[in-house]
Amino acid sequence: MHAPPIEPSLLRVAPDGSVTLIGGFSPTSGLRHFPRATVCPYSGATDVVAVDLPRHGRLWLWTEVLSAPPGYSGPLPYAMGVVVLDGEPELRVISRLLGGPFTLGAPMELIGEEVPDHSGGRCTVWAFRVAHDTETAEGPSGA
Repeated sequence: MHAPPIEPSLLRVAPDGSVTLIGGFSPTSGLRHFPRATVCPYSGATDVVAVDLPRHGRLWLWTEVLSAPPGYSGPLPYAMGVVVLDGEPELRVISRLLGGPFTLGAPMELIGEEVPDHSGGRCTVWAFRVAHDTETAEGPSGA
């Protein structure tokens, strides 16, 4: 049994532990967004529907975090980045990055990571790692 998602409106955890990000799509604007909102952040339209977002993309930007933010007790340093998800229209997602080394334009894949939750239990969050099978990620090469 895998830990539940940190927030069910953000991601879904499959029985095998894989995760899917849940975004929004507005037919009025023709654009995707994440996290999903009830109103399109681009047009203000209220026709947003939930969509499963691609599990692959390309690294657009990354940085190494050396100082812990308030309340963070995990390992340092850690990497944060922006991944351009496969598909159209273009959508960039901010995420923790695992593995490495990181290079701009590298193919990335979505994974679930179990972390402690606020009540002392466990929950699943999303992260991206470098995809070792370059056939799995298509799309913009980043930077």
